[in-house]
Amino acid sequence: MARPLRITYPGAFYHVTSRGNERKNVFKSKRDREKFLEYFESATKRYDAVIHVFCLMDNHYHLLLETPSGNLPQIMQHINGAYTTYFNVKRGRSGHLFQGRYKAILVDIDEYAKELSRYIHLNPVRAKMVKTPEEYEWSSYQFYIGEKKPPQWLHRDFILGYFGNKVSIAQKGYRSFVTAILDKKYDNPLDEVVSSTLLGSPGFIAFIKDKFLSGKKPDKDLPALKELADKASLKDIFAEVESVFGKQSSLGRNVKMFLCQRYTGEKLKYIGTYFGIGESGVSQAYKRVRDKIRNDKKLERKITKIEKKLNVSRMKT
Repeated sequence: MARPLRITYPGAFYHVTSRGNERKNVFKSKRDREKFLEYFESATKRYDAVIHVFCLMDNHYHLLLETPSGNLPQIMQHINGAYTTYFNVKRGRSGHLFQGRYKAILVDIDEYAKELSRYIHLNPVRAKMVKTPEEYEWSSYQFYIGEKKPPQWLHRDFILGYFGNKVSIAQKGYRSFVTAILDKKYDNPLDEVVSSTLLGSPGFIAFIKDKFLSGKKPDKDLPALKELADKASLKDIFAEVESVFGKQSSLGRNVKMFLCQRYTGEKLKYIGTYFGIGESGVSQAYKRVRDKIRNDKKLERKITKIEKKLNVSRMKT
């Protein structure tokens, strides 16, 4: 079963969502919601979680979470696990309450703090549960605009800081920011998520890949890892192979197909069009080169040299 890619480090920010099993409601009463918020509070005390924004819907929730201790799995195990136990005991049931694993997107917070907070707070409006976000009791929005006294465990200062140094001015500015798109169609910031894992600028994504994914081996149970791997283009592969084997080499032709299949992520049919052959022909060429490498160290060194130039040797697909 495919697993989500978890990238954890001290100070990371995440947009977290978790849905009810079979999309069933996970909150059935006011007390359920109150109890869930209590687990937010205990997560801040026991696991150093920093909760910036939240919204409890009926069958799922949204959370903008910071992890100063780099311990997202422990935090989420506490929140979802403790609440599942409470829910099951209360209703005399057993088994999973939430659907599979929670979804956690690592966020470039400087780029997306405001947009994500607005997206989360407008969830009940998009679901047509209320007309305005301040009508909804079970999100952090009322605390952000000053209509309710915030709990000590809710950290508003980071996001409100974008709207002014004085709290009253920041609250007014934040309300205007959120309501500015109430009756308009707007872009979902989560549409920009890369490989269901990262949300950020190209620089942020490059940093995360270099810092945390470089050297990672492929894992069929972690599809996001494969998706995030840098892929070589057919053009680059052709150029590098020809610089080593020449343009007319039959072995070089097979090496091209071998590397294209291994590193581009393109379908065999697409690769075959460049060589005037079908999918099976590409597969056979791949196998011939793979088998030859095992007994030909000179060929292996040449291909390794090409891989290094293509910067693909770290993460093979």
